[in-house]
Amino acid sequence: MGDTNLNYLIIGLVLVIIMLVYFKYNEIQNKKDFIKKVKKQWGNIPNRNYTQDQITGIKRYFLNKSKNQFIIDDVTWNDLDMDSIFMMLNNTNSSIGEQYLYYMLRTPSFTQEELEERKKVIDYLEQNEEVRIQLQCMYGEIGRSGNYSLSDYIYNLTELGDKSNLFEYGIMGLAFLSVIFALTIPTYGVLIFVGVLIFNIVQYYRCKGAVEPYFVSIAYINRLLIGSATFIKAMPSELKEYADKVDTVRGQFKKFKKHARWIKAGKKATGSFEEIAMDYIKMFFHIDLIKFNYLLKEVKQKVTYIDELIETMGKIESCIAIASFREYLEYYSIPKLINDEQVSINADDMYHPMISNPVTNSISETSSVLLTGSNASGKSTFLKTVAINAILAQTIYMAMAKSYQSNFYRVYSSMALTDNLMSNESYYIVEIKSLKRILDAAREEPPILCFIDEVLRGTNTIERIAASAQILKSLSQKNVMCFAATHDIELTHILEKLYHNYHFEEEVKDNDILFNYELKIGRATSRNAIKLLHIIGYDKSIIEQAEEAAADFIENNSWRILK
Repeated sequence: MGDTNLNYLIIGLVLVIIMLVYFKYNEIQNKKDFIKKVKKQWGNIPNRNYTQDQITGIKRYFLNKSKNQFIIDDVTWNDLDMDSIFMMLNNTNSSIGEQYLYYMLRTPSFTQEELEERKKVIDYLEQNEEVRIQLQCMYGEIGRSGNYSLSDYIYNLTELGDKSNLFEYGIMGLAFLSVIFALTIPTYGVLIFVGVLIFNIVQYYRCKGAVEPYFVSIAYINRLLIGSATFIKAMPSELKEYADKVDTVRGQFKKFKKHARWIKAGKKATGSFEEIAMDYIKMFFHIDLIKFNYLLKEVKQKVTYIDELIETMGKIESCIAIASFREYLEYYSIPKLINDEQVSINADDMYHPMISNPVTNSISETSSVLLTGSNASGKSTFLKTVAINAILAQTIYMAMAKSYQSNFYRVYSSMALTDNLMSNESYYIVEIKSLKRILDAAREEPPILCFIDEVLRGTNTIERIAASAQILKSLSQKNVMCFAATHDIELTHILEKLYHNYHFEEEVKDNDILFNYELKIGRATSRNAIKLLHIIGYDKSIIEQAEEAAADFIENNSWRILK
């Protein structure tokens, strides 16, 4: 009998060793696969689809953190499709990295020191692959928080109020008593045990349902704290200040990890016997709920430290993503940003980062700019190109240009507006409100760089030109550089002493209209609206009569009455 037991023991030990070796092998293999993945992704645009819930969750950190500072407002952000720019850049592996990257893109810096520090981190991570991959593996283990917004739950934990463990301790005591009854009085004790088990499980799900979303926060904070140890070890002497910040925060959470190991979040499961057994133990004794209530108090007391941890570690991962984006670009430059009374912008061979094989354009101006040109000639794209580069210059400290110099600007736009059906507002009302926010902002410092596509397109010609001229005049003041696109040639004459005229032009060839998208000095002299009618195949009589009417108006400055 003794030999048999020994044999069973040996077999059991062998099986345990095999399982441990198997799990360790999987761990090593998973890490190798992850390293292959991050190496393959380096210098490429991430291939990832986003749900609206995910974008909303990513945005929450920015909404909670951006207080009392200039931000790229929603109108400008949407006009420039900056969500797509963010997605191009977002080569991160954790929620803290992508949330901080989004925050960075929406909060331009106005100090050279901050941008130079950002560049130092990006340069180091770009040039040191071993450190970078070590950090990327750590961020991969931290992972993402799913559709839950980590920022929301951390900032809103105070709303839960203090929770007493009195009920949970009562549940635990009941569970222990039922076990004792089951062991000492099996006849009735087993029935008592089953009844208590069912009661405790029902109460467990009732209590857990109210706080389960916050389990995500606790579990994620725990992963952050575990990852922070790797972060500190990986940080080189050149970036020691970041390791020191994280180390200081870790010192505030010495007991957190011990309690947080009971907290599991999400539906991911291995299905192992150990995991299933632990789940039933937690349901029976409410251990994770007791631990949660303890950890909740600690998190509420130390939310500032958690925010510092998220910011410091998120900042480093966002810099990894920016370094990867550098590798993707054909060329870029480090912008020269100045504080000067004279507004200006100088860019050579500037391009839009989202356009394949883009046509580059250069501009050097100290005056506001009025753009004219035919439909689809490139006016709107050029406005967006300048605006996006201005934002990227003050956020990721890069410009998609051979060289770029400008003031530190607050960037605003009024371009892709629509009717606001929810507020019962017409396009015109939406438009004039959008323009007024720019005029109001222009009263303050720092200077404004604004972009307007088709001023007051939502009203009649006479009032549009009259009002547009005065609005654009106001936006040509000392503290503003305005780029405006218009089809109203009259404005190029009315404002020629305040705005420098530029245009895009087209070429009609073989029954087609060709655009070269090259910026040219001066106002546009050609029109293509009627030509497009011909190319599309409109009736010849419509085209001829339209051309005659246009020529007559140019000569007589009045429209003929049609019969």
